[in-house]
Amino acid sequence: MTSYCSLALVPWHAPLDPSPDRARSLLRTELLHPPYHQQNLIDAFMRWLNDRLNSTLQAASNAPPLGAFASIVVFAVLVVLVVWLLSRFRRTPRAAGEGGAVLTSEVVTAAQLRARAEAALAGGHHAEALVDGFRALTVRQIERGRLDDLPGATAHEVAAGLGSTFPQHGPRVRASADLFDLVLYGDRPASPDQAAGVLALDDELART
Repeated sequence: MTSYCSLALVPWHAPLDPSPDRARSLLRTELLHPPYHQQNLIDAFMRWLNDRLNSTLQAASNAPPLGAFASIVVFAVLVVLVVWLLSRFRRTPRAAGEGGAVLTSEVVTAAQLRARAEAALAGGHHAEALVDGFRALTVRQIERGRLDDLPGATAHEVAAGLGSTFPQHGPRVRASADLFDLVLYGDRPASPDQAAGVLALDDELART
């Protein structure tokens, strides 16, 4: 019995993986990414977490060896979990309205884009069909002089321009712009109906 108690009081010196300093470093490195600095809620949470980390390490320094070890292990696991969750948060698809340009530097006609979209739809590549379909719609209206050729124009800028020219189609154009951003810049899947709907809108605007 005496030997058992003596063994239980022996400090544990096995290295932690990650160590508290390494866990803190991982967390701070993750927080250097720009998206976190745009999120007030995330900033507040990270300040709270940093305070808890400092409190835990201070308490562990005054605790018995085994208690300190258990506290540090639990907190190290928590930090690793938070870093993983924040990494996934940073990669969360962006909402509509945060997308980039509709057109790339590629020199291509509306007919070529439309052909690519139809081929993608026939092949079951619905996201590609929707993206190329909206680009075909955009280029077609630029070719016809109904839309200004503005480099870097976003889907919602395109929708605003077309909405003034085709007010009766405004809601569908805006909905198609939302889908374009969600699919291309938000990594969302597209359904066959959504892709076909963008192509049908292209046809209707071309006939108007």
